[in-house]
Amino acid sequence: MNKTVSVALLAGGILLLIFGIIAYDSASSDISRFFTGSPTDKSIWLLVGGVVATVVGLGGLMRGSKSG
Repeated sequence: MNKTVSVALLAGGILLLIFGIIAYDSASSDISRFFTGSPTDKSIWLLVGGVVATVVGLGGLMRGSKSG
């Protein structure tokens, strides 16, 4: 994997995590948690996508640094 792609995935993953945390703490997520016991789907997908993109980006950077 290209180092530039790995850095972009890492940055995008961190950005998604930030947006996911903000969505998780929003009023609509609080209302959803009150009635259903779980936060909104949007906040969950942002957090999951952020974690996946961050892990893939870090993995690409680690793999790239060992071989180069």
